[in-house]
Amino acid sequence: MKILITGSSKGIGLALTKRFINEGHEVYGIDILPSNFKDNNYHHYLADVSKKDSLPDIKDINILINNAGVQNQNDIEVNLIGSINVTDKYAFQKEIKAVLFNASASSRSGQEFPNYVASKGGVVSYMKNVAIRLAKYKATANSISLGGVLTDSNKPVMEDEKLWKKIMDVTPLKKWMSLDEVSDWFYFLAIKNKSMSGQDILIDNGEMNLNSTFVWPK
Repeated sequence: MKILITGSSKGIGLALTKRFINEGHEVYGIDILPSNFKDNNYHHYLADVSKKDSLPDIKDINILINNAGVQNQNDIEVNLIGSINVTDKYAFQKEIKAVLFNASASSRSGQEFPNYVASKGGVVSYMKNVAIRLAKYKATANSISLGGVLTDSNKPVMEDEKLWKKIMDVTPLKKWMSLDEVSDWFYFLAIKNKSMSGQDILIDNGEMNLNSTFVWPK
């Protein structure tokens, strides 16, 4: 199948690119950065998702993954408007099978930076609208709201012993997700899932839902 992944040059996007290619698919990547990844089934395009006119013409995409994102630098324009631009251009056509959005656990908790939270909350709401509009193509749309992931961008807290301890103190499973595990989730929702649509999946090692305290007289 033809897979389009935004933000494909590094981190989660690069991990997804490698996973889909390893599974025999053809991947088209869009990023503002060049890619060092080379494969006969990978096609890289330099473009800014926040600028609709910069997006390349790619026909008959089967799977669209809106992964490109930033923090504290034009969050609304890139994370939300960028996802809208990309989805409007590539998703609504007869070959589409699934559209996925990389949201964030912050969209539910309200934690982190204001514009980032707002942008990711908007992504989840927009995903539901996309799911409604994609139904006539018998295609699904879902989002994944990730908690902590072991990426280079998270090294400021991963490599700080005190900050890491604070995070693990409120994370019941005492770990963060690996890029391989993230790829498993996206692959399942993109390729295997045929019936779930309009859903946001929270994956945060129990940080949000398992931290409530039940109080009752002994």
